[in-house]
Amino acid sequence: MSNRRSAFLLAGTGSGCGKTTVTLGLLTVFKRRGLRVQPFKVGPDYLDTAWHSAVSGVASRNLDSFMLAEPTLKALFCEHVADCDVAVIEGVMGLFDGYGTDPDYCSSAALAKQLGVAVILLVDGKAVSTSIAATVMGFQHFDPQLPIAGVIVNRVNSDSHFQLLKHAIERYCALPVLGYVPTTPGIALPERHLGLVTARESLVEARPWHDFAGHLEQTLDIDQLLTLSQVTTLPAGQTPPLPDAVAGAGLTLALAFDEAFNFYYPDNLDLLERAGVHIVRFSPLRDRQLPECQMLWLGGGYPELHARALSENSPMLEAIRAAHRRGVAIYAECGGLMYLGTALRDADGDEWPMANVIPGLSVMGNKLTRFGYCEARATQQTLLAAAGETLRGHEFHYSDFTAQTAAVLDCHKTRDGEVLKRWQGGWQVGNTFASYLHLHFALRPQMLNHWFAAARSAQ
Repeated sequence: MSNRRSAFLLAGTGSGCGKTTVTLGLLTVFKRRGLRVQPFKVGPDYLDTAWHSAVSGVASRNLDSFMLAEPTLKALFCEHVADCDVAVIEGVMGLFDGYGTDPDYCSSAALAKQLGVAVILLVDGKAVSTSIAATVMGFQHFDPQLPIAGVIVNRVNSDSHFQLLKHAIERYCALPVLGYVPTTPGIALPERHLGLVTARESLVEARPWHDFAGHLEQTLDIDQLLTLSQVTTLPAGQTPPLPDAVAGAGLTLALAFDEAFNFYYPDNLDLLERAGVHIVRFSPLRDRQLPECQMLWLGGGYPELHARALSENSPMLEAIRAAHRRGVAIYAECGGLMYLGTALRDADGDEWPMANVIPGLSVMGNKLTRFGYCEARATQQTLLAAAGETLRGHEFHYSDFTAQTAAVLDCHKTRDGEVLKRWQGGWQVGNTFASYLHLHFALRPQMLNHWFAAARSAQ
């Protein structure tokens, strides 16, 4: 494989069809063969990529067509596959599901066409026989510009059942069936209100995944999969202007990273480091003081599950407040916003004092408060955007934050050309900016210059 590279997108017929589990199994198979793997995830999801990274030992990357322009997305893809033998891209939802009803906007299918990679369709074999061919045929003909390279059948209990399904698909769809995924106990991924439990907090045991990979080696034609997905050329891409190589030189960023805060895109951290920023990780749960820093980032995660421990770590809360008072440039996303508020009310109704940097109360609900992509226009100078600049990102949260200060972002959600909802969010207090919006800095890397300038102003 040293002179060849394979890349494929594992697509599904819908959410919950087993894409993540099969992706993790295949990553383990390739690792067992000594191949250099590079995992990816279509869309903004942090949780699937955390599992990819935990199982493969390689940082999984997000390929998000809403937050990133196509040339940028292609350039990042090419950069990350340059030194790998096989790239595995886990799709999002169903193959043609994107943002709205346009199958060419933010869908797995659109991404596969942009990158020129093979599509492997994962279909559910439970309680079906010949009808599975109708399902495959529908996906096969929905977009004639998107050739499906092969099919894998999930949840098959016997070889005789698989042979029936294989014969139907190959007879009526003329597509190669690469094998099946047996029902395997012990590898189900745990879930909670935001989706999968993060791989960091769940003890990722290697043995079940190695056992699963051993099963896949027996029931899938791995050699055929690698052959069908070989790529000879990579797509031409171009990254937007980056911050000057020394724009962040001399600045240290303290990065909150533990069980409560761990939602970060590796590409964002790479961009900061390329600009010269030195990143030091710390734990708001366990550490008693902040590292020496001029920048602080509190990412998303599950602070509501660790509210008591966060609240009782009063030395760290005071260290955060002191950093804010002396002008450290603090950026917080989602869970970080909740931590910077005055208090957090958990799902049991218990209220826990927090940092009180952004005056306001976070309250956990039992359903999604806001979910999906949105655009946000800054109404004043903020840590990442000047007045009038627009940020594109996504929100996914069960909590609601009632602030005591005015919001600085005008947000709206648009689908199929229609504005579905407008709201205000994001709060700037001194040199601190916090919102529910998750961002990919490659959208506009120059946004980091605002953060650097704010950090230097306090030195």
